[in-house]
Amino acid sequence: MHQWKKILLLPLCLLAAVGCSQEKPTAAMIADLKSTNERDRIVAVRLLQHRQGDAAQVVPALVSALTDKENDVRWSAAIGLGYFGAKAKEAIPALQTAVKDKDARVREAAGVALSRIDPENFSPPTAKARAQAK
Repeated sequence: MHQWKKILLLPLCLLAAVGCSQEKPTAAMIADLKSTNERDRIVAVRLLQHRQGDAAQVVPALVSALTDKENDVRWSAAIGLGYFGAKAKEAIPALQTAVKDKDARVREAAGVALSRIDPENFSPPTAKARAQAK
């Protein structure tokens, strides 16, 4: 296949895959978080943050994803929890642990999520904290 065809085909395939995933029920996406395929877990964790109406199911699943072996899954889970705001209060202990993650992106995302979930008790990470995380 010519290089230019690959360049055109890849974005179309990605759009098709993401579009199909958005039609999946929340329970199916949560099940994908247990997949052995890293890509399936990443797609699921990134789409679940948009399921605000299913917070009771999604928040515990994202909390569980904070312990995934892959950095991108943990990072996306922390970001996703922040989108739920006060609906994700049960995630606070797991996010406090994630603030000490080995990956700097996970640590920063966990700090931001905490500040969105409980702004009275958690401040967003400062520039100094972000610099130290790197």
